[in-house]
Amino acid sequence: MAETKETHEEHDTSTENADDSNHDPQFEPIVSLPEQEIKTLEEDEEELFKMRAKLFRFASENDLPEWKERGTGDVKLLKHREKGTIRLLMRRDKTLKICANHYITPLMELKPNAGSDRAWVWNTHADFADESPKPELLAIRFLNAENAQKFKAKFEECRNEVDKGAKKGYLQFSLADHYIYCFLEGYSATEFWMVEFIILLAQLHWYDDRLWQTVVEKDIL
Repeated sequence: MAETKETHEEHDTSTENADDSNHDPQFEPIVSLPEQEIKTLEEDEEELFKMRAKLFRFASENDLPEWKERGTGDVKLLKHREKGTIRLLMRRDKTLKICANHYITPLMELKPNAGSDRAWVWNTHADFADESPKPELLAIRFLNAENAQKFKAKFEECRNEVDKGAKKGYLQFSLADHYIYCFLEGYSATEFWMVEFIILLAQLHWYDDRLWQTVVEKDIL
């Protein structure tokens, strides 16, 4: 009897082993989910520059104003293929959350940060890092002075390109052309004269980031 029982147990064990060897760990999903294409809103833009850096913003709203780190990641200069506008975009590592997003405007100027040869400071009146535009004083720091100079050279090249494009776009049309354009686009009389006011300031080189933002939003160029 004891021998028979042992034989039976051995048989059960061998059967269990056989089942384990035939076990397929993969399961078919109950619901099939199609792959979703994630858009970054950079699809219509050409990448002119890309380099790793660390970004800071000046928190003037604090009781004791101070520089606060916004994130580390790749800073990019992107040119829109149709409009010709150029913007600065920077996302944080891993999370890819935007920490800087603003247009390059003709009057933007990079200034040295506290005498450092690898950092720059500049102002923007309309940064969209938090979706809604707001003025910011930003600072960016690179690994070394060489990288900082490369960024400055490309930044100024983009700024000059935007300046030339703006002047060309503003000056090549007459007042009548502007009126017809605004009429066809459904602008009100107030909006038309606002556009003309911006054009006048542009011709006198008195525009700033906020006026430039209005021009971009109205798609005047």
